[in-house]
Order: sequence, then structure tokens, then C-alpha cells
Amino acid sequence: MATKHPVIVYGATGYTGKQVCEYLREFNVPFIAAGRDRARLEETLARVPGIETATYEIAEVGNDVAALTELFTGAQVVCNTVGPFATLGHEVVEAATAAGVHYLDTSGEQDWLIDCDEKYSAGMADKGLLLAPGTAQMYTTGEIAAEICLENHGLDTLDIQVFWKGFPTVASTLTILVNAALAKAYYLEQNQYVEWPADQGLETVTVPGQHETGLALPWGGTSHPVWYRRDPRVANVRVLGGVQNKPLMLGVPQIVAGVVEQVAGLDEAAKLEVLAATSAQVRSEMPPRENTRINTSTDSVYASGPLGRAHCVIYGNCNYKQTALLQAYCAYSLLQQAPRRTGFASACQAFGHRTLLGQLRAFGLVLEPVLTVHR
Repeated sequence: MATKHPVIVYGATGYTGKQVCEYLREFNVPFIAAGRDRARLEETLARVPGIETATYEIAEVGNDVAALTELFTGAQVVCNTVGPFATLGHEVVEAATAAGVHYLDTSGEQDWLIDCDEKYSAGMADKGLLLAPGTAQMYTTGEIAAEICLENHGLDTLDIQVFWKGFPTVASTLTILVNAALAKAYYLEQNQYVEWPADQGLETVTVPGQHETGLALPWGGTSHPVWYRRDPRVANVRVLGGVQNKPLMLGVPQIVAGVVEQVAGLDEAAKLEVLAATSAQVRSEMPPRENTRINTSTDSVYASGPLGRAHCVIYGNCNYKQTALLQAYCAYSLLQQAPRRTGFASACQAFGHRTLLGQLRAFGLVLEPVLTVHR
């Protein structure tokens, strides 16, 4: 049966999915909140502030191509928040392609982005559809900073750092562990993927705007090397990320090393069971709703070239709200006009980095970028 509403929020019971629904309400966009459990969907949506002024429906659906295709038919955009995406995302993209809807997700799993680029981009592009995984604060806000640097010509190397204060959600924790244990991480060197060393440890880094140093990791390689691999302006991209909580960061390598040892020699299904159990031990409850005085973000990009340097920092707050706003705005935009690119593309490539920055600024989620240029 064809849907009545133009946007599907798949995974609406999750921490991020619920907030995507909040921002779709802000844009006055009718939506369907979809997931596996109708009772949980009803309970979750009932707690969304101002939900009585939103136009929405609830749909229970399983994660299989046929059921998702039926649900998506008649819609225009799906916002997918169900991870780990490398495990659960294939069916959603296949259904989006079959139903003819644009696809956005909140993933930062580098192997998933590479799959989207190499396996699904052509099929989506043939239908004039956008395939934009990684539309989220930890990737898009940093990409906005990178694009501001690249407004200065002749810079071909990006050194990106992403920091935030807070705790990952239940789904994010599982995704981090699955990505660390089952996937390789790459940076970009002369337009080629280069694998980060398997034993890459914590790096002590300078966090802009504070005297204290921070700890950071390659964080699965992130989305940026994939987005820039075919960009003629950029040859090299390296990204580090971290939580501004040193005790928490110090525990990450031990947790990851432990799960890697536990899953060695197991089949795929058994590995996922171990990772899910470990994830539940690390984070079994959703973090509280974000607080603008506590949950801050810092996206820093140094761009360099033979005879030029630029540094852009974007200070923000509430990284999950940033993610939800970006999802909702991009869906809203797709209802009005075609994206700048079809097939596999980042949010900045599809909608414009200045446009997305304007939305984050309009909703009070980031400061005006701090840009320093040397020529």
C-alpha cells in the first residue's frame, strides 16, 4: 500500500530517530515513524515535545526488502537511523531503490559508506535518487568546516579532528564496537585508501579553544576520506575523533582489544552476538536528553597546500540534535527541489555546505565558524 506521508523515519524509537521526528515537526513535514515494535513507537512518539501539532502515522515493519519496499512506496525520502548500518542497512537501501525514494542515514561506518559508493550509487543515480549516508554531526559539521577551508584554492590536504562532550547512545556504542572489531579503517593518501595500522592507539592532540590536550582515535576512519576520494581539489584526508572525557577515552582501546580477542575465529553471527552483549555491558540505557551547557562539540579542520594554509573551527552544542536537524532539513529540502547530486553524495555535496551551516546557525546549534587563512 502506498504511504500518505512523504518522509519515513526508520528507527523512530531510537535516541536519534525520535529527535528527527521533532525537527520534521519544526519544518511542518508529515512523516511516518517506522520500526519493529508498534507499542514502542507509540510510547516514544507520545513523549516528543509538541507532537500533538505534528502530522504523522506509525508503522510497524520488519527489516526485510519486501516489507520496507511496500512501506516506502509513495514516499519521497527515508531517514534511516537503524544501525549498525553495515549489518542492517543493505535491505533499507535496496528497498529505497526499488520504491524510488531518496535515502539519508546517520552512519559513520566507513565500510558501509564504501559499500554505498561502490554497490548502490549507480542504481540510485539511474533513478535520479540521492544516496547520502553519514548525514550527521560527527561527519557533516566537520565537512562544512573542511568546505569553508577549501573555498581558498590550492589546498589539497585535510587534517580533521572532531570532539564532543557526552556519551554515545546504545545504538552508537554497538556500532562503534562492530566497526572496530569487524571492519578496517582507512585514510586518504594521494587519492588512494591507506589502512590505518591495526594497533593504532590513542593520540594526544590539541583541542582548539582550550589549554588541556585531548585524546583521539581514527574512529573507524570516518566518512570524510570516502567523500573526498574523487574530489579533484583534495588528495589527502586524515581524521581523528574523540570524546572530551579522558577516563572514557582511555578505556576505549581496552574494550576494543577485548572484543577483538573474543570474536577471533567465530562466524559472523556469533561475532555479532558477542559484540551486542559487550555493547550492553558498556551502555545499556539511553543517555539523558542533551543539555546545551554540557553537550558541546568542536569540529576543527586544518587545510594545507604547497603555498597556503587555512584553519576552520566550528564550535557547537548537542551533537545528536545537530544530526537530527541535518536529517530533517535535508528531507525537507528534497521535498522542494532536486539535490545538487544524485547517487552517492555527502550532505554538503547534495545541499551545499553554506546552506547546511545556515540551518545549524538558525536553530542555535553552532557558532559562526572561526576561520584563519595564511597565504
